[in-house]
Amino acid sequence: MQMSLYTSQMLMETVLDALRAIAEDTRLRVLAVLRHGELTVTDLTEILGQSQPRVSRHLRLLVDAGLVTKQREGAWAFFRLVEGGGPLIAAALSSIDPGDPTLAADLRRLDIVRRRRADAASEYFERIAPIWDEERSLHAAASTVEAAILDAIGDRPLGRVLDVGTGTGRMLQLLADRSERAVGLDTSHSMLSVARANLQLLGVHGCELRQGDVHSPPLERGSFDLVVIHQVLHYLDEPGRALSEAGRLVAPGGRLLVVDFAPHRHDFLRAAAHRRLGFTHAQLCDWFDQGGFDCSTIVDVDPPAGDDGLTVTVWLATNRRTMKEVA
Repeated sequence: MQMSLYTSQMLMETVLDALRAIAEDTRLRVLAVLRHGELTVTDLTEILGQSQPRVSRHLRLLVDAGLVTKQREGAWAFFRLVEGGGPLIAAALSSIDPGDPTLAADLRRLDIVRRRRADAASEYFERIAPIWDEERSLHAAASTVEAAILDAIGDRPLGRVLDVGTGTGRMLQLLADRSERAVGLDTSHSMLSVARANLQLLGVHGCELRQGDVHSPPLERGSFDLVVIHQVLHYLDEPGRALSEAGRLVAPGGRLLVVDFAPHRHDFLRAAAHRRLGFTHAQLCDWFDQGGFDCSTIVDVDPPAGDDGLTVTVWLATNRRTMKEVA
């Protein structure tokens, strides 16, 4: 009984802390803006028209109250609402007049910040476009490959999804609406900026973007139902190690999806940082087996250019460990 009263008191203190954090106009504005996606302190400083120390102080209080989470990305830190938003935040924001002039001005400045991100993403791709265009011309259209991916994973809900080496965020765009949780991991801050701009531009909300090494992902073991590695392995010096690390993140009975090139002779792609010129079915299946996975699906998507093109292969493997075995 004493433990029950103590727990009840702790819960009440948590709620009171959250209510105190919400009950201030600047912090309420922060929550209203973060409802539309994650932002940095610099972004919020521009949107709110307040000094960086003041904005940082308000963010620290919201984080301490459990209403906002902070995720570091190199020298940057991104802030987002807690997963699901929380009933207190929903209740507070639903009571605000959507035509409030202060909040309307905040959203206009938010649009400016987003447009600047989109412009930066476009400039980045203009620099790397020539080699990418040549590569894309050698394999099937993205829509064809994505159709093969969707067919492989089936129609069931995907649960918790991780996209390793998320790049432009395309796999998150494709799978987020069927996911309970969608996380994109990439080592490059530039690519995460591109993914963030793309997701916001297309209205894909709720995805988490994390910076981290694919060989040492900063995520909990067994915490995802589907882990995707889309066109990543051929860039790596140690693809087998990266696949093994990704496999550790798959929950018992969960699935690991790999999309990459079959073996080819297009050596010019090494100029585009390709370390490996494709992978055989046997090579991937051997890596899956070593990691405790059974590869149930292998689909080759043929290139439009015949033998001179790039074949894209889709591998889907299932973790042999089951929830019953873990229990």
